[in-house]
Amino acid sequence: MSTITDLLNSANDSVKRLNFDEANELILKGAFIIDVREESEIAQSGKVSDALHIPRGLIEFQLNPEAQNNPMGIQKDSTILVYCAAGVRSALAAKTLQDLGFENVYNLGGLSEWVSNGGNLDS
Repeated sequence: MSTITDLLNSANDSVKRLNFDEANELILKGAFIIDVREESEIAQSGKVSDALHIPRGLIEFQLNPEAQNNPMGIQKDSTILVYCAAGVRSALAAKTLQDLGFENVYNLGGLSEWVSNGGNLDS
């Protein structure tokens, strides 16, 4: 049986965490940005500019390439950057996406890290 620490360590070993410059490079090339925080968190602090909001608990259902509600036609070879408040939920969500067959998934980390590096937000 795995613990949350085991799951998080596995996610961090499997999913590359990007720094600000690496993330911006991929964003300029058309990467999808996904915010996995709760609606209340977004209402309080905003979200990364142009990010899609898909709560962590729904990621498996809404990012299924065969699903009718797949936002913006994200495919298994699309580049996906996932973030949350501190980088924990995003690591787990990104690992889940990898397990579902998505090939180019990265952990953007936490929103505060993005903001402290000068990243843009939508309110």
